Amino acid sequence: MFRPCIDLHEGKVKQIVGGTLGAERTGLRTNFVSDRSAAWYAELYRRDGLRGGHIILLGPGNESEARSALGAYPGGLQVGGGVNLDNARGWLEAGGSHVIVTSWVFREGRVDWDRLAQLADAVGKEHLVLDLSCRRLCGDYIVVTDKWQKHTEVRISEENLERLARWCAEFLVHAADVEGLCQGMDEALVRKLGRDSPIPVTYAGGAKSLADLETVQRIGQGRIDLTIGSALDIFGGNGVRYEDAVAFNQRWATVQSPKSEVRSPKSKVRGSGMGGGRE
Repeated sequence: MFRPCIDLHEGKVKQIVGGTLGAERTGLRTNFVSDRSAAWYAELYRRDGLRGGHIILLGPGNESEARSALGAYPGGLQVGGGVNLDNARGWLEAGGSHVIVTSWVFREGRVDWDRLAQLADAVGKEHLVLDLSCRRLCGDYIVVTDKWQKHTEVRISEENLERLARWCAEFLVHAADVEGLCQGMDEALVRKLGRDSPIPVTYAGGAKSLADLETVQRIGQGRIDLTIGSALDIFGGNGVRYEDAVAFNQRWATVQSPKSEVRSPKSKVRGSGMGGGRE
């Protein structure tokens, strides 16, 4: 299914080439800056019944816009970017359906299991999404943090996904190497997520046409949803009409059976490669 997004940078709705975010050497590359508010997009998604999209705060100066969007579509959007134990409940109270967390849980390149448990206890795992955005390194997909500039020690593997799934409702995975380029998805990553994740996943990165929605449903075994950003016409793109993405969801809901039943996390998990930690 298609899931919408609202990326906020310096108080504006933008589409950014993900790999350049925070990269001092290359500089920020922006595909699109909207003259419309975040609330305008949220109201559009609410009108068209699109649930499960995400608002991402890319740095400071975005809280007001994010809160206005959540107010325009209460319960319809997830929110991430700077989420921690102190502010997570506040985002849910502001109207977020879920909070999305990454850097606060991944410290010094590893999962901080105590922090993850505290956050899950505070908001409920049913309201928690783990951002496992990643880059490819030496044949593995490695979770990256801090605006996708820092590699962790955590691999995207079946064992790690099983273990992390005990603490959250969904995963959000940006393929940072292709994010914002509109040059094609990382299909190997989509296949891997569809095969190995025991809970729902939203994949983002490189989608360039409506056909990519069909591809994700097929190779992701019906378990993966797709975010389309820079290729979407409402974000200045020319690869996908927003109306067509909405219509795809309507057709899919009509002709397909419910999404493949997600698997329960295994009771025992082999060595995780995540540096040990809390069970």
